[in-house]
Amino acid sequence: TMACSLDEDEISNDDYYSLLNVRREATQEELRAAYRRLCMLYHPDKHRDPELKRQAEQLFNLVHEAYEVLSDPQARAIYDIYGKRGLDVEGWEVVERRRSPAEIREEYERLQREREERRLQQRTNPKGMISVGVDATDLFDRYDEDYEDAVGGIPHIEINKMHISQSIEAPLTNTDTAVLSGSLSTHNGSGGGNINMTVRRVMSAKGWGEVEFGAGDILGPLVGLKVFHNITPRCFLTAQCGLQFSPRGLRPSCSLMTARHLDQNTMGYLQWRWGPNSAMTTSLVRDTKSSHFTLALQLGVPHSYLMMSYQYKFQDEDQTKVKGSVKTGWFGTVVEYGAERKISRHSVLSATVSIGVPQGVTLKIKLARASQTYLFPVHLTDQLLPSAVFYATVGPLLVYMAVHRLIIVPYTKAQKEQELELQRKSSATDIAQKKQEAESAVLLMQESVRRIIEAEESKMGLIVLNAWYGKFVSDTSQKQDKAKVIDVTVPLQCLVKDSKLILTEASKAGLPGFYDPCVGEEKSLKLLYQFRGVMHQVISADTEPLRIPKQSHRIESES
Repeated sequence: TMACSLDEDEISNDDYYSLLNVRREATQEELRAAYRRLCMLYHPDKHRDPELKRQAEQLFNLVHEAYEVLSDPQARAIYDIYGKRGLDVEGWEVVERRRSPAEIREEYERLQREREERRLQQRTNPKGMISVGVDATDLFDRYDEDYEDAVGGIPHIEINKMHISQSIEAPLTNTDTAVLSGSLSTHNGSGGGNINMTVRRVMSAKGWGEVEFGAGDILGPLVGLKVFHNITPRCFLTAQCGLQFSPRGLRPSCSLMTARHLDQNTMGYLQWRWGPNSAMTTSLVRDTKSSHFTLALQLGVPHSYLMMSYQYKFQDEDQTKVKGSVKTGWFGTVVEYGAERKISRHSVLSATVSIGVPQGVTLKIKLARASQTYLFPVHLTDQLLPSAVFYATVGPLLVYMAVHRLIIVPYTKAQKEQELELQRKSSATDIAQKKQEAESAVLLMQESVRRIIEAEESKMGLIVLNAWYGKFVSDTSQKQDKAKVIDVTVPLQCLVKDSKLILTEASKAGLPGFYDPCVGEEKSLKLLYQFRGVMHQVISADTEPLRIPKQSHRIESES
């Protein structure tokens, strides 16, 4: 068993695979061929110069170490799971070396389960919401005579309602979880609250059940039961019943919902509710990578409605979404539109304008920070005034643009630079060593590269003219950005065999003759090569597999 926990450390498992330039699924034959190729390149006996001989011996030992690990099924299984640290017996005491790879993976999964159990004991998973309702109707609904009577003509804006809710989880066992939740609400000076205790048990992979107990100062005690069950892999059922002990007597309620996957991205729902708000609801939800569509119909007492909403998801870094919906029923008609955007690693900001008859115009600002939600509905007018709609739409957009440009962008940029600087400092010694190894490898490759170029030229084969690896600066980049690249022409030419160059999906920083010139930043490989006397060019992402030559890389003669 393992004496120390590995889950706190990020372990790089691609070093050995990158060094040999083989796939993670490489066979013994592929490993042997890569090892022999590098041995011919780095064997110490091939170099007479004492300094080159010493450098060759270091690199030869590194290649031999990588091959010894990856060619041994047991050692390779440990390396794939635990990384290099797993191979160091002293202080780690990894699973017995005589076990098969399957047994090693089973042991790893068991250790993972034990760590998960420890996490469960420490996890509370708090969730909360704070909602503050603002009445700003005095901004738009004032009459002239009211305006004249107002002191100084200052509109009256007030907070007329608030709601606070919070919940925490307390894992009891691997299958049982207790959830404690409570809420407080106030509206125009009067309000109340309630507290709930729920115990959930996971019966199997197909279902769970929970019992709920609650109490409040308005509705009274509550007892409820909820059950979830997967009927088939594409269909599930949820049943819920409750009993409310209110001042007016017992108030039973019951609901039943079934859902089915209609296709990979579409779900169909059917729900029946019986109680104070009896209704039958059916809905269709389609969620894809670029959009989200919902169509719902409800028939019930006191409300029946038809609702349709659509959300478009931009494929950008900030996960921007724009949405719109229309809902019509006995209560009137409400049209909503808005946008949502990620403003930091854990924060999402959204703004929605609601226009309804007879509800009026409301602006809803929502900030979701991790598992906490802050909602600010601002009621602007009870009427349909174009000025209210205009300001509700344009106002938040202008404020967001100003805050984003003046505060958010500088803050996130400074935070990212600080993280990169810390990462560079922590890895400076290792990078210096990798750089020295890469420079030594390039020196040792010179003779082999000369022979490879002669052989390729004789048959009009593959010649690497220029190759650069690192961070490139484009014309659209900011002026203060600087290119951070290294010349890797020699290492890539050394990898050419039979007029072909094949790089795997691992980071190219681990290839012989390579190192990371810009730790923590996005890197790519820019390659200019000649094949059959024709110039070719390609730019490849750091972890993108690459095979050359390719017809698509060809540079047209006009250019």
